Amino acid sequence: MAIQTPALNVMVAAARKAGRSLARDFGEVENLQVSVKGAGDFVSAADLRAEKIIREELMHARPAYGWLGEESEEVKGKDPTRRWIVDPLDGTTNFLHGLPHFAISIALEHKGEVVSAVILDPAKEEMFVAEKGGGAFVNDRRLRVSARKEMSEAVFATGVPFGSKRTLPITLKELARLMPQCAGVRRFGSAALDLAYVAAGRYDGFWEREIQPWDMAAGILIAKEAGALVTDLSPGKAPGLDMMERGDIVAANPNIFEKFRSELGGD
Repeated sequence: MAIQTPALNVMVAAARKAGRSLARDFGEVENLQVSVKGAGDFVSAADLRAEKIIREELMHARPAYGWLGEESEEVKGKDPTRRWIVDPLDGTTNFLHGLPHFAISIALEHKGEVVSAVILDPAKEEMFVAEKGGGAFVNDRRLRVSARKEMSEAVFATGVPFGSKRTLPITLKELARLMPQCAGVRRFGSAALDLAYVAAGRYDGFWEREIQPWDMAAGILIAKEAGALVTDLSPGKAPGLDMMERGDIVAANPNIFEKFRSELGGD
């Protein structure tokens, strides 16, 4: 693995500590206290515990940085150029149903750009990390996107909207266009891991609409550092922070990116 900066070391340590907590709670998932935030969107005691651990670790190490997390209020830091972007449990519904596919996502943003990223899958013991310009890794292995060129051989991932989300009609149209042309579409329920899997070459591409910055921040850098092209879904829009502001994203290996994105059709 490439040499890690002190900031990434802090992020990895925080993720591991919170991951141990989630793993214990996952073993007793039937006993979790669960409250409902909305249709299909749950928050659990495990989720809150994990965020508390991560926040304490990160803010202790870098108290001047800002904070943006799923389960707490945003904090403006004394250093306005840097902030943590954290999802302590991406894949909460999987977690609560005993499905071992969920992740901790931690990103460090500097002047509007993610520069360090960690995605930890506690159930499978996979730690995805990246730093800007330093490549992407899973555990001790360098990550590279797939080399597939044909849509007919490609497997894609997305997040099918649940409940009453207004993006369901357009997503169904996109699936109808895409599925006859490719080898399959997967919906595993964690955008962070979907992006990490694009980086690892397990998926050839990923897209989703109306997701939050903490769902994609770490995954954007990990995918890019593994060689993926990553932009928003609407042609002509600027990449980068705009994706997190707009809440839509498409990522794929360079060989297939344009074909893939053209089938999604923008807004």
